[in-house]
Amino acid sequence: MRYKNFEDLPIWLLAREIVNQVYEMINKNEDLSKDFRLTGQMIGAGLSIMNNIAEGFDSDNNNEFSRYLKYSQRSCSEVMSMTYILKDVYKIADDSKLLYEKCLDERKQIKGFIKYLKSANT
Repeated sequence: MRYKNFEDLPIWLLAREIVNQVYEMINKNEDLSKDFRLTGQMIGAGLSIMNNIAEGFDSDNNNEFSRYLKYSQRSCSEVMSMTYILKDVYKIADDSKLLYEKCLDERKQIKGFIKYLKSANT
């Protein structure tokens, strides 16, 4: 399948869900919403997942697109790491677990897409 727009990519759609979940968690937890350092970092990492996929989509070649996808993958790990703070400090166990699992799934999908792009080069 050939994607015409980055908005059609399943990995971009999942990244959008991740960003929305981050914002929802922040908005519904008053204590968390006051932790500007953590929330700013979480929002930034979430946006990085989404935006690097979009930016990489317009690359001239699969190698460059793969590079941007690796940035997205790393940002997934960053959000996953921060879910431990949500769980340990803010006692947001259920939502943080959901976010962690979404990021884990996103990482796997991105890795698979990178593999596909590399095979398409050969």
